[in-house]
Amino acid sequence: MYKYFKYIRMFLAGLMLVGITALLLDCTGVLRHWLGWAPKVQLLPAILALNFVVVVAVLLVTVLIGRLYCSLICPMGIMQDVLIWLHKVWPSRRKSRYRKPLPWLRYTVLALFVILMVFGLNSLAVLIAPYSAYARMVQGFASGGVMLAVAIASAVLMVVMTLWGRLWCNTACPVGTLLGLVAKHRIFGIRIDASKCVGCHQCEQGCKCSCIDIDGGCKVDDSRCVDCWNCLSKCKFGAISIASKTGNTSSTSEVDPSRRAFVATTLAVGATTALHAQEQKMDGGLAVLLDKSVPKRQVPLRPFGAISQKNFESRCTACQLCVSQCPEKVLRPSTDLGTFLQPYMAYDQGYCRMACTRCSEVCPSGAIQPVSREQKTAISIGLAVTLHDNCISTQGVNCGACARHCPAQAITMVEAGGMTVPSVNESKCTGCGACEYYCPARPMTAIYVEGRQHHTEI
Repeated sequence: MYKYFKYIRMFLAGLMLVGITALLLDCTGVLRHWLGWAPKVQLLPAILALNFVVVVAVLLVTVLIGRLYCSLICPMGIMQDVLIWLHKVWPSRRKSRYRKPLPWLRYTVLALFVILMVFGLNSLAVLIAPYSAYARMVQGFASGGVMLAVAIASAVLMVVMTLWGRLWCNTACPVGTLLGLVAKHRIFGIRIDASKCVGCHQCEQGCKCSCIDIDGGCKVDDSRCVDCWNCLSKCKFGAISIASKTGNTSSTSEVDPSRRAFVATTLAVGATTALHAQEQKMDGGLAVLLDKSVPKRQVPLRPFGAISQKNFESRCTACQLCVSQCPEKVLRPSTDLGTFLQPYMAYDQGYCRMACTRCSEVCPSGAIQPVSREQKTAISIGLAVTLHDNCISTQGVNCGACARHCPAQAITMVEAGGMTVPSVNESKCTGCGACEYYCPARPMTAIYVEGRQHHTEI
């Protein structure tokens, strides 16, 4: 019976991996209605979004049977399983063996991760967050640019680390370490009956986490076991089963003194939650158009639903899901160190249309709160700023493109010094960027949008 557990898990894990990958690659936004839940059941985004239902469910399952989350829900964990399988079948037919845990490394990385989150350096911390790392790889290979370099580096690192099984999962992954602390106290787990074990080491060789120690007394390191259940199908002598700790006396395990560390870490993580080269353009007469330059924004533009700069930066995991779902390609990954890979808004290829709410629908971490189309029209994320000296009206051209295309009718053309120039009504401007996008002034735009620290209602 146990051998079927493995195949059921593999099937469900495969569906999860394919589903999340398809969602990340779906530029039409159709799949978000069917698969939008998948990123929201990832542990770190759920913690940041204060989604207590998901967090409690994951912790309860981990207390009950261990780190099933890591091999069934986490896309990075599932991808590791695929790479480990490839290592085994080609070309080396690699076999696992027991390796001692590296608690000093695991807990140091976890502590560093928590410190970075507490001090608001989320963009650095989430570089090792499993769901975000996988999402960035998928987006990087799909979109190119700076994300492609990040994707290649991450993929190479992952391939190398899987030469030693789930080394990344059990040393560098903060989610894996946190769940490992919980799994040490799990009720049910893999147990080996030493009286039936013949010492063939087949289970040990099939363990991708290298957590089965046959020579050391037929023990299993519950903190590293991810419930892949390979060992159940490997044993031909019925020595391995799923049983409770109290119900199996042939494989004892000492009471772990790390319960205090587990509680402290959980509280620390909970505290953090409170807190391209462009193509050359031509006009209708095939004349080369100069690229438009926009002044550096003092405050970056964040999506509708982000609430404020602080809320967005403290919750965003830089998973790039909103970037992949943006139909106008307005959202881009940041290259600034303080907000590295967190998305910002740019209006050189389009503007944020009032009818689109995709990013707020798919964000799994609460960095972008859900907003309806009606609510979006009443939110201001920025304010249009005019640069009259750059306006082509100074050349005697009666333009008015910004006023014609403003969906909020916040811009009117007024007479000033014998010219007709744009004037912005601050109480109506939403910061959507239509004016900036349609402004024909070159090389410096005559109107652009400055972001707000706190989004306001209009």
